[in-house]
Amino acid sequence: MSGNQTTKKSVCRNRKARHNYEIISTYEAGLVLVGSEVKSLRQSKADLTDSYAAFKGNELFMIGFHIAAYDKAGHFNHDPRRERKLLMHKTDILKLSIKIKERGFALVPLEIYFKNGWAKVLLGLAKGKKQYDHRREIREKDERREMREAAKGSTP
Repeated sequence: MSGNQTTKKSVCRNRKARHNYEIISTYEAGLVLVGSEVKSLRQSKADLTDSYAAFKGNELFMIGFHIAAYDKAGHFNHDPRRERKLLMHKTDILKLSIKIKERGFALVPLEIYFKNGWAKVLLGLAKGKKQYDHRREIREKDERREMREAAKGSTP
C-alpha cells in the first residue's frame, strides 16, 4: 500500500441518529480500547444505540457504547458497557466543549470504523429534532415520491 492511501472498514452505524437529530458538523476521534474490545469490533459485535459522548473535566468519553464480550478472551474479558475515552486534538475538544455548554448541542456517535488499523468514531455535533420537524420531513418525502410517480405515469 502506498503512503497516501487510507483504508476504511465500517463496523457499525447509528441509523437512528440522523433521524432523531439534525447533524450540524462531524468530527473524527480515536477510541481507547483494550485487546478484547478490538477483537470484538473486528467481528462487528458492537451497538451504538443510546450511546453519546460527554465531557468529564477536560476529557471526552463515550458513554453507553456496547461492545460484546469476546468469546475467546476467558476471564480477561472487558466490561461491555464501560466508558471509553475518546482521543482528539486539544483545540477541537475545547471548541466542542464551548459549543455544547453554550448552545445546547449534543455529541452523538454516528459510525464506528477502522481507519488504517486504528479504531475511530465519527461524532456528530447535533441538535435534537422536534416532533414537527419529523412531520415536515415525512411530508417532504411523500411529496417527492408523488412527483416521481407522476413523472413516471406521464411518460409514454
